[in-house]
Amino acid sequence: MTSGGFRRILARKTIGRRNLSIVPIEDQLFGVSEEQSAIRESFRNFFESELTQKRCREIDETDSFPEYREFWLKCGEQGVLGTLSAEEFGGTGMGLFETSLMLEELSRISGGVYMGIFAHTCLSSYVIERNGTAEQKAKFLPGLVSGQTIGALAMSEPGSGSDVMSMRCQAVKEAGKDYYVVNGTKFWITNGPICDTLVLYARTDPTSKGSKSITAFAIDVRELEGFTATPIPGKMGVRGSYTGELHFDNVKIPASAVLGVEGKGAAVLMKGLNVERLTGAAGAVGYMQAACDCAFPYAHERKQFGVPIGEFQMMQSKMAEMYAQLSATRAYLYALLKAADKDQKTLTNHDCAAVLMYGAEQATKVSLEAIQILGGNGYTNAYPAERIMRDCKIGEIGAGTTEVRKLILGRHFNALYKNN
Repeated sequence: MTSGGFRRILARKTIGRRNLSIVPIEDQLFGVSEEQSAIRESFRNFFESELTQKRCREIDETDSFPEYREFWLKCGEQGVLGTLSAEEFGGTGMGLFETSLMLEELSRISGGVYMGIFAHTCLSSYVIERNGTAEQKAKFLPGLVSGQTIGALAMSEPGSGSDVMSMRCQAVKEAGKDYYVVNGTKFWITNGPICDTLVLYARTDPTSKGSKSITAFAIDVRELEGFTATPIPGKMGVRGSYTGELHFDNVKIPASAVLGVEGKGAAVLMKGLNVERLTGAAGAVGYMQAACDCAFPYAHERKQFGVPIGEFQMMQSKMAEMYAQLSATRAYLYALLKAADKDQKTLTNHDCAAVLMYGAEQATKVSLEAIQILGGNGYTNAYPAERIMRDCKIGEIGAGTTEVRKLILGRHFNALYKNN
């Protein structure tokens, strides 16, 4: 992170002050510097001022966030959207570590709002920042960083989720033409119905299979004819985020939209997927922190048999395990983030899969234990525990399911010992 970017974040005016952590985060223990801790604090103050507990509950209950454009602009002003973008485009030039601290604090407050910002920052802006030409960066990044435009990434399809390399969406370029014609459907696209900028993966050679001939594109969907986006209703969690089905019907996109090299999009995809899994684990940490924030004080306020239930050994056991699961995930994630910020070549497919696999599973367990500690109150929306549980479950499904992540690890170990 540049010193200029750090100063710009702390110079942002935020409303209000952060409440004392109900379950303190020992930043120094986890290797978080004073500057990074101050950045966490700044983001937390901003999110708390904009997203009250009442508003978060309303967003969840209505599955809508009508003021999302206004919120995006405020996020742009506060530096939320530019953590992974260079200062020349209005960003703050920070790293994956600081970005993950921001995402952790946002998921701690609202899973639905977190999901939209996560997709915008880590899936759309980041891929363009890392793979775009100078012209593409100049075209897309200033708007994405400022919040003037909203970003999304289209990878999954109705018939290809975890098996993403079997995608069927085609982008065919006729000889002598300076554009591609796109036909196909993308599914489960976060921010899809509201996006302006889209990172699209499509097959540029319909006769090829697997990872061959997949190409990445950066496009402005507002310029397209034949493109439609349909919201997908009824999600269990991360409600208030906009998830959609995207349809391309003979859509023409310019040849200049190619990200990287034609036919080499699989490499762009996998590098982006590693970062998606890594930063996605920050969401799991935030969910666990929120579950502990909700359950631990309750256990020391609620009395049964004349004493706080937190003094019962069974409850102490639950809290001890919840805290250990949270701390273990945080330590693993922070170690990977630090290594990645020093040299992204240190990022491995298996560790990015492992940290999200472990973190997402622990988040589900911790959130369920929070509900159990709250008892009947945990089963109602009077407390956020049930919402946290519904929100965090997506972590075991998106960016490759838990089962696929375990396959990645298994194949890594098989290859390791086979070669020895």
